[in-house]
Amino acid sequence: MKYYSYFPGCCMHEETPMYDSSARAVAKALDVELIELDDWNCCGSTPYTVVDELAAFCCCARNLALAEKRGFDLVAACSDCYLILSRTNQHFQHYPEIRAKITEALAAGGLEYHGTVRVRHILDVFANDISSDEIKSRVKVDLSNLKVAPYYGCQVVRPAPSFDDLENPQSLDRLTESLGAKVVPYPLKARCCGGSLILSEDEIVLGLIRKLLENAQANSADLIVTVCPFCQVNLDAYQGAVNRRFKTNFHIPVLFFTQLMGIAFGIDRKTLGLHHNIVSADKILKTLVKV
Repeated sequence: MKYYSYFPGCCMHEETPMYDSSARAVAKALDVELIELDDWNCCGSTPYTVVDELAAFCCCARNLALAEKRGFDLVAACSDCYLILSRTNQHFQHYPEIRAKITEALAAGGLEYHGTVRVRHILDVFANDISSDEIKSRVKVDLSNLKVAPYYGCQVVRPAPSFDDLENPQSLDRLTESLGAKVVPYPLKARCCGGSLILSEDEIVLGLIRKLLENAQANSADLIVTVCPFCQVNLDAYQGAVNRRFKTNFHIPVLFFTQLMGIAFGIDRKTLGLHHNIVSADKILKTLVKV
């Protein structure tokens, strides 16, 4: 059994509960225990960092202090949470002035942090802490007819040092292949989807989403798998808006990689939250997946 502290973040409980439930179910199938961090608080995401960087560091560091008490690696599934937690950790370790301010703020709340926590993304855990043979041994459903485009997004491989290549990451590719699915070439796999800018610069972001969908379609992908809540929401929920804006006809399911793992492991669709996905994968799964 492998143990990790788990930081779900706000998105996992509210916007993308299927990522949370599928991640927990897959972890259980792999003898991994994700122990949710007690009394965690929002990481602040990108907006708080832009408004008040120091206050954002202090807020985020509270989670690191809580995790340090437990002694396990701190795992986030949201790429934004992972990026912000990693960035806070790095600034604490490398910049004495910031470390002093964070230490002062934590002390006011009866906490302390010594910089010992290792921040991880759940993709890193499933792809690198679990062997390919172990993944294959859990597979119960034949995915060999399924063609998958692995989409990392721009955040998950950016913290330095990264667990994967910044421009041509391979961890999700390898993991998908271990499940038995076919990985198609996807040159835009680490490009930005626009993130939360969809709320203020929708024309620009719809154009970015269109390029990502076109690239997947051009390479004959049946579906896209991603590791990031923002990426999943943009490519899934705004696919209809892209079609209306550009007169296209995309209908490409966008699943979290943990949902695809769960499908391969034979976990029931309700637990995987497939009913939450906007573009349904039902037709493709019924046609191409062999139980």
